This record gives sequence, C-alpha cells and structure tokens, in this order.
Amino acid sequence: MFMESSNYLIFIICAFCLGLVLILSKNSIPPKLKRGLAITAIVMIVAAFALIVYSFLSLG
Repeated sequence: MFMESSNYLIFIICAFCLGLVLILSKNSIPPKLKRGLAITAIVMIVAAFALIVYSFLSLG
C-alpha cells in the first residue's frame, strides 16, 4: 500500500511542477511545441487531481 501511494505522490508532484515550469517559461518555448506541451501538462494535471480524489475516497 505504501509503494502505491508514494508513486501517486511522485506523479502528482511532477505533474504540478511541469505545469509550473510551462507557465513560467511560456515566452521561451518555441511556438510549435507550445500546444503539445500544454495539452500534455493539462492531461497530467487532470490525472493528478483524479488520483488525489481517488486517494481521499479510498481511505475509508
């Protein structure tokens, strides 16, 4: 059980860090890569929120 929750935590931290890095470096990213990186970050952040909700629901 601990290993599963630590994997979730690592993914959640990485997803939010990727979103933060993309927001802070939006002017230095080439235009051709912006859309793909933004979509990837959005998908990862949505998955991270889903994992947070799932972990709260599965505590009981």
